[in-house]
Amino acid sequence: MYPRKLTRSIISNPDYPVVDTPKGKIRGLWEEDVFIFRGIQYARAERFHLPQEIPAWEGTKEAIIYGPVCPEMHTPIAHDQYNVPHYHYVQDEECHYLNIWTRHIEKGANKPVMVWIHGGGFATGSSIELYAYDGHELCDFGDVVVVSINHRLNCIGYLDLSGYGDEYRYTGNLGQADLVAALKWINENIEAFGGDPGNVTIMGQSGGGCKVSALLQTPSAVGLFHKAVIQSGLFEGFKDVTKEQAAELSKMVVDELGLTDIHEIETIPYYKLARAAQKAEQALQEKYGFGMYLCPVADNDFYLGTGMNNPFMEEAKNIPVLVGSVLGEFDQNYNQVYAEGSKNFWDDEKVWELLNKAFGNKAKEIVAAQQKAYPGFLPVDSLYINRGCRVASRDFCKKRFTEGCAPAYNWLFTLESPFNNGTVAWHNVEEAYMFHNANYLEASYIPGVSEELQDIMTGAWVSFAYNGDPNHVGMPLWHPVDASNGSCMLFDRKVQEGLHHDDELMEILPAKAIVGNNDREPLSTFGGGPRQSL
Repeated sequence: MYPRKLTRSIISNPDYPVVDTPKGKIRGLWEEDVFIFRGIQYARAERFHLPQEIPAWEGTKEAIIYGPVCPEMHTPIAHDQYNVPHYHYVQDEECHYLNIWTRHIEKGANKPVMVWIHGGGFATGSSIELYAYDGHELCDFGDVVVVSINHRLNCIGYLDLSGYGDEYRYTGNLGQADLVAALKWINENIEAFGGDPGNVTIMGQSGGGCKVSALLQTPSAVGLFHKAVIQSGLFEGFKDVTKEQAAELSKMVVDELGLTDIHEIETIPYYKLARAAQKAEQALQEKYGFGMYLCPVADNDFYLGTGMNNPFMEEAKNIPVLVGSVLGEFDQNYNQVYAEGSKNFWDDEKVWELLNKAFGNKAKEIVAAQQKAYPGFLPVDSLYINRGCRVASRDFCKKRFTEGCAPAYNWLFTLESPFNNGTVAWHNVEEAYMFHNANYLEASYIPGVSEELQDIMTGAWVSFAYNGDPNHVGMPLWHPVDASNGSCMLFDRKVQEGLHHDDELMEILPAKAIVGNNDREPLSTFGGGPRQSL
C-alpha cells in the first residue's frame, strides 16, 4: 500500500506468525523483523448504539488486509496529494478495526504501546488514510508496539439523539466510545503482541489530537492509557458543542428525514442520513458561526468538556503530555499566494504588498517580531505563521502545570520543505518525521537533513512512550513547561529549545483560523492551504 521499499519477502504461512489472544488465534504478516497484523476487529456495533465486545472464535482469524474504514459524508479528493499523499479505502459502517506493528509476538516482552488516532476532524479520515501513518518504521526504530485505529465518524459517530430516548443516551459520543472500546481491547490483548498494557501512549494529529484531548476528559478511559501526544489538535478559541446545540442539530436531521418513528434512523441508507446531517450542520454554522457540530458533545457524563476551558479531570492529571503544532498549519493566506510561484523569489515590492494587505498598519511590527522569533526566516514567511494552534498548544501546557498535572512538553515543527522552491511547514507534515517515514515523502524530503531530524523527532516520541520524558541522547535538553520558562522545542535543521521565543509575535499576530463553535466571525475556515486532514 505504501511506497516503502521492500528489502525482504513478506511472509505469512498458515501457522506463522500466529498470536493466541484471549478470544482466539490471529494470523498476520512478517516483514523485516516486524510482525504486521492488519484489520483486527476490536468491537462491533449497531448504528447509534454503543460498541460491544467481539465473541470468542474457533480456529485462526486472518489479519493480513486492512479492515473497512468509516463512511464519510464527503470524501475530499486531496488537491495536495503530492504534499500529503493519501490512500482511500473501502468504507463500511462496520469499521471497528485496528492494525498492529510489533517486533515481538510473545508475552513478557512488555514494550511500550503507541496508539495512533487519525485526523480528518471528526468527519473523515482513517487509520490508513495518510502514507505517513504506516507504523513499520516507528515500530522497528523504537522497538515499540504501534497500533492504529478506525472508529465511527460524522453523523454515525457524533449525532446526539439522546433527546429521543435513553437507549440513545451516548450517541453524541459514539466515536469516542469506539476509541475507548479499542483501548479496552488493547488493554486485554496487547500483551500477546509483545506490548505492555500498563504503558500505553495515545497519539493523534489534528482531529486525532482533538480526540486525544477529549479522551483526557473521558471518565471511562481512565486507566486505559498512561501518556498522551496532541499534534496540531488544539485551537485557540475552541468551544465544545453544547447539549443544546447538539439537540438542535439532531432535530433538524430528524425533521429533514421526515421520520415518524425515531428507530427508522437506524436503518435509513447512510448517504440519505449523511445529506440530512450535512444540511443541518451547515445551517448551524450559518447561525452560530463556523464550527464543527458533529463532534464530541460535552454532556458532563461521558465527556466532561475540553480541558482548555474546564478543569482537567482529576484522574488524568498524572498523565504526561507532549503537545505541539507546526509553523504554518492551514493559514488563510496560502490559497491567496499558492499559485503565484515561489515566495522565496518574490521581490520586496510584492512581499510588502501582500504583508500590508494581510496585516495593515501592523505589518512592520509583525515582521520585526517574526524576525526576532525566527531569525533565519524571510519576512514573507510572516504570511504563513499560524497563531491558532501555536497559542492553544502553548497555553494548554501552561494550564496543565498550573493545575498540578504531570509534565507537559511543548514543541513546534518549523522545517521549511523544498517543495515549490520553499514552503513553510504545513498541516500534517510533522507526522512523517515522528513516524520515521520522512524519507518516503517526496515533497518534504531533504537529503541528509530529513534522516537526521526524523531520528531526533522519532527518538523523542519513543523516549516519551518509554518513560514520559522526550529527552534522549542526540538532542538538546528539553524542559517541561512551567509557570515561567516558556519552553518550546523547535524541530528544524537545527533542533533547539526556545524560551519565550515567539511570545511577542503571538501577542500581535492576528488570529487567522478560528476553529470551534465560537461567537466570533472567523477570518477563514479549514479550506486554506494544503488539504485539511484535520
